[in-house]
Amino acid sequence: MNHYENLGHWIDAHHAEQIEFLRDIVRVPSDTPPGNNAPAAEKAAELLAALDFPVERHPVPAEFLRDYGMQSVTNLIVRHRFGAGGPTIALNAHGDVVPPGEGWTRPPYEGVIEDGRMYGRGVAVSKSDIATFTYALAALRALAGGGVALKGTVELHFTYDEEMGGLAGPGFLLANGLTRPDYAIAASFSYAVVTAHNGCLQLEVTLHGKSGHGAMPETGRDAFRAGVAVLNALYAEAEALRTKKSRVKGIDHPTLIVGTLHGGINTNVVPDRLTFRMDRRMTPEENPAEVEAQVRALIEGAIAGHDAIRVEIKRLLLANALQPLPGQEKLADARLYGEHGVPIVMYGAGPRTIAESNAKRPDENLVLEDLRRATQVVACTVCDLLQS
Repeated sequence: MNHYENLGHWIDAHHAEQIEFLRDIVRVPSDTPPGNNAPAAEKAAELLAALDFPVERHPVPAEFLRDYGMQSVTNLIVRHRFGAGGPTIALNAHGDVVPPGEGWTRPPYEGVIEDGRMYGRGVAVSKSDIATFTYALAALRALAGGGVALKGTVELHFTYDEEMGGLAGPGFLLANGLTRPDYAIAASFSYAVVTAHNGCLQLEVTLHGKSGHGAMPETGRDAFRAGVAVLNALYAEAEALRTKKSRVKGIDHPTLIVGTLHGGINTNVVPDRLTFRMDRRMTPEENPAEVEAQVRALIEGAIAGHDAIRVEIKRLLLANALQPLPGQEKLADARLYGEHGVPIVMYGAGPRTIAESNAKRPDENLVLEDLRRATQVVACTVCDLLQS
């Protein structure tokens, strides 16, 4: 029996256990926002310890999180050393999720299993990959325990701020010198191997007007009316972006959405404030600083004709695109590893597309057979790297 078969047999034998591991993780909410995610990390650490993995806890300082817009983050590292020499390989997955939203037909935090699928928020993106990477490493540990010579170190990096951009997760670990891997595999939403993805600009825009009585609207300055002009300009830009095709295989065009919107005082009051948050995805060819300047100019230009309306624009995130790096051919939130010069690909349990798993939508789900197969792929891939 060869190494691949041994790994596959071990993973098959522990698949039911892996499913319960995943269900336990899904049952601890880690909605971001608000981002109170230390409890979710503690549950993962407890489960890892039960598998005899030594767990390092790396809490992010509260002062950093206050400015970042989160409540608590504890990042986890497991380091398993095989034989001397060999590479250090990081397996990174995130345990934070977007809030469930409306429209679920099953409870989002129970890990309901029906017809070979598990339903739950984060079960596809990317709590499944916490289970995938954990059991891939456990299988490799069992293989080495059976006498197979493997060289190098495998690190599990489980982080809890991907929905905010990764600076308190992988960014924190890398910036503080807590890890320096030679290669990395990051969580993905599908079994397709990803070597590049879009960059991201997120802005919070607040339009300040002046309140007035609804019976005398001319006494106020309507922030919503100005907001309509800004939103129309942004959505027109979103349509225009469809024509800007990327040359990188697998990446289509830039996108722009407005994700949240709130403001006003009462039904009978001229609204004095409108705040929205927007997300602009960038292709690898685009210059992030230039894109931000263009978006800011577009917003400011849209309110130019609205008297006494003031705009405040706050950058929430500016993430560079992930581009292919030399070394990824040996492997075939990821951009932060790439920015630190670590060759990285993205791969995970799941279907070919986000839509098939309902990721970040109601009834997010994972085909449990995909979980088993993805674990085998990761284990075999890392096994090859530890023997090269």
